[in-house]
Amino acid sequence: MTDALQFQWTSASCSHVGLVRELNEDACLDLAEHGLWAVADGMGGHTLGDLASRLVVESLRQMPPAPSLERFMVDARDRLQTVNRQLRAEAAARNVRIIGSTAVVLLAHGRRCGYLWAGDSRIYLYRGGELRRLTRDHSQLEELRARGGFGGDAALAQVARNLITRAVGVADSLELDEDTLALQDGDMFLLCSDGLSNEVSETEIGDALGGGNCAQAAGELLDLALRRGGRDNISVVATRARDLFGSEQTVLNPGFGEASRPA
Repeated sequence: MTDALQFQWTSASCSHVGLVRELNEDACLDLAEHGLWAVADGMGGHTLGDLASRLVVESLRQMPPAPSLERFMVDARDRLQTVNRQLRAEAAARNVRIIGSTAVVLLAHGRRCGYLWAGDSRIYLYRGGELRRLTRDHSQLEELRARGGFGGDAALAQVARNLITRAVGVADSLELDEDTLALQDGDMFLLCSDGLSNEVSETEIGDALGGGNCAQAAGELLDLALRRGGRDNISVVATRARDLFGSEQTVLNPGFGEASRPA
């Protein structure tokens, strides 16, 4: 897959249990060399959420190289559907209602990338000094906002932010949303669990990404979420694209060496 990456990618990731929970049920995937990144936020309690998020990430990790972005995304969808069936069967075998996990996945191939998700883990794009959220939370809160709030801010304040409407493992049929976009030189993406997005504003996310350093941005955002209380597990993946064939890249004149040789 490396030869299909016309952009050079750098990335960094971190995951922390937070300051309240005893177990980290988040999992991250950071494979810049394959153009593949993911965050999964498990649910189910009693280590079952940890099982769910790990199954999501390990299944994606094992994807083979793909000849196109379309094939890459089909493979990712198929693997998440397989994990969904595994988690449904595991829940039935253990006689528990849900073993599930959110999933947000970013895939790069050539000069394009795609992303797909279920749940309230997010992907942000930082481009040209502006931050844009690419995903829409699959949550009761987001659905109320989309329908006008049913009573405005006061009603929205009564809705628990962690009530999600989609995730891997929560229903027999997994519904994923997805999209694609053309890449530009300098694009930065941030994938995160709600342990970050519930504590840190989008302005602060944009400020952290503005420096262009993935490791620094991920570390700053994790530290900020912890300073705000760290009430949930926190996972962050930051990645940056550099166009290897962009017109602004410095190129050595092929005739320079000839002209500089002594006669």
